[in-house]
Amino acid sequence: MIVFRYDKTFEGLLTVVFDAYYRRTFPDVLLAEGEPLPLFVDDSFTVIADEEKSNRVWAGLQKKLSTSALSCITTCWLSELPHIDMLLFRYICKAIDSRQSIEVNFADPDVLELAQIWKKVCAERRRMLQFVRFQKAADGTFFAAFEPMYNVLALAIPHFKDRFSDQKWIIYDLKRSYGYYYDLNTVEEITLETEAAHLVSGMLDETQMAEDEKLFQEMWKTYFKSIAIKERINPKLHKQNMPVRYWKHLTEKQL
Repeated sequence: MIVFRYDKTFEGLLTVVFDAYYRRTFPDVLLAEGEPLPLFVDDSFTVIADEEKSNRVWAGLQKKLSTSALSCITTCWLSELPHIDMLLFRYICKAIDSRQSIEVNFADPDVLELAQIWKKVCAERRRMLQFVRFQKAADGTFFAAFEPMYNVLALAIPHFKDRFSDQKWIIYDLKRSYGYYYDLNTVEEITLETEAAHLVSGMLDETQMAEDEKLFQEMWKTYFKSIAIKERINPKLHKQNMPVRYWKHLTEKQL
């Protein structure tokens, strides 16, 4: 068994590909730096992320794959699934070695699995667009908290910048402790250091809200209840279309 250690970044993964071809040694397992080795290891190598090497690999992939396939690779990386790096490594190597594009060869299990993961990550992005709820803070900034299953925040930000270009906002990923702040001109990635209550619950308390925010929240709850047709309430379908894991950050689901 051959093990490669790296820093678990996308740049690091592309560097792993470069070093594997350079060494003519291909890993069976990819581990993070400091992660314990499995039993029966034949060789272990540490790979240092290198921008020049990763750029060369990416440039090579651009000659082999379409723009949509390249987007699939970067999107699937955001899934953060435990095996995603090894899956992407195999996919990239197959793309490099093949004389023809492999991106629609769904008979290959790696190509098929990557396509399935891509669909799941894109679906999570769409849910974020549907279920993000902003709360107006006292300083006029709109705050929204979310805990996506996959790391899709960066994929959703262009929509919010376009849709809410006339107001300042922060969208924060509570699960990964980072977010984006829009100041009416640019979007900046931020990390809030304080363990404030709204960074735990995702909801501003009344002292942090704008004067009319509580009123608008109550109006939204009333509207949500009033449009429901009691005779057609279908809890199973409701949970299917609006999964329970999102409810704690939805204004209309707060008591």
